[in-house]
Amino acid sequence: MENGDRPTVQWVDIEAGQAGQRIDNFLLRVLKGVPKSRIYRLLRKGEVRVNRGRIRADYRLKAGDQVRIPPVRVTEPRASNPAQGAIDTLARSILYEDERLLVLDKPSGMAVHGGSGLSYGVIEALRALRPDAPYLELVHRLDRDTSGCLLIAKRRSELRTLHELLRRGAVEKRYLLLVRGDWSQGPWKIDAPLRKNQVRSGERMVRVDDEGRRALTHFRFLVGYGNASLMEAELKTGRTHQIRVHAAHAGHPLAGDDKYGDAAFNRELRQKGLKRLFLHAHFVAFRDAERDREIEVSAPLAPDLRKLIQQLE
Repeated sequence: MENGDRPTVQWVDIEAGQAGQRIDNFLLRVLKGVPKSRIYRLLRKGEVRVNRGRIRADYRLKAGDQVRIPPVRVTEPRASNPAQGAIDTLARSILYEDERLLVLDKPSGMAVHGGSGLSYGVIEALRALRPDAPYLELVHRLDRDTSGCLLIAKRRSELRTLHELLRRGAVEKRYLLLVRGDWSQGPWKIDAPLRKNQVRSGERMVRVDDEGRRALTHFRFLVGYGNASLMEAELKTGRTHQIRVHAAHAGHPLAGDDKYGDAAFNRELRQKGLKRLFLHAHFVAFRDAERDREIEVSAPLAPDLRKLIQQLE
C-alpha cells in the first residue's frame, strides 16, 4: 500500500514464466523510469533482497523466489516516449517475424536501448510500436553506428535458447565493411585479445592487449577499389567494437570510423557522401532445433552505402 504518493516496499513472487532472467533486467522492467545507475546502487547496498538474502546483479531468478523491492519513486522521464519518426522507421525495418522471434534491420545512428543521455533506443521504440506485446527483449547488441540484423525475442524461452546458442557460437553473424587499403592478400584471420578501458575524457576505448579477453574475427576479401576494400567479417566471439579494432589492428581501419579509423581516409569518403560508419550486419543464421529448421535472415545495404559503392566502382 501507499501512503499518499509515497512508495512502499514491494514483495514480488517469481512465477515460472519469469524464471531465468537476471535480477537487474527484472528490476529495469518493474521499475520503469528509474535510472539504471540507481538500480545497481540498490543492488550494491543490499536494499533489493531475494528470499531475504543479498544477491548480485547477475543473479538469475528462479520460480518461487520472493523479491523484496525497496521504496523507490518511479517517474517516467518526460522525453522517454520515442519520437514517432523512430517508431515509423522500425515499422518499415522488420526483416523476419514469427511467434517467438523478430529480426530488425537496425538503422545506423540509433542505439539499441536508451541511456547515456539517450531518452530511447530501438527496444523502447519497438515497445511503443507494439504496446500490447507481452514480451520484447534484445537478444544481442549492435553498436549505435552499426546497421543491420538485430534479434529481438518475443518470449523469454526464446531469449534463453538464443543466449545459449550465442554462448556456444552456434549463431552465424556476418558483416559487410569498407576498409582502407588493399586487403586482398590477407591476413584475414585476426586472433587478438581485446581489453576495454576508458580514456581521460571518460570515453570507452577497446585495444588489443595480451591480458584482454580472447577475440577472433574471420575476414574475407570481396572487392577492391584501389585504396579501399569491401570485406565480409564473421564474428567468432562477441567483444565490444571487435570488428573495428581488429580491422584497424590489421592496418585496414573502417571507413567512417571516428574512433579507430584514419582521418584522411574518412575525409576522402565524406567528400563522396559517406556520413556514417561503413559497418553493416548483413546476415544472421542459426538452427531452430525445436522446429527442426534453419533460420536465415539477410539485410540489404542501405541506399547511402550502396550509392558510395557505386561511386567507388
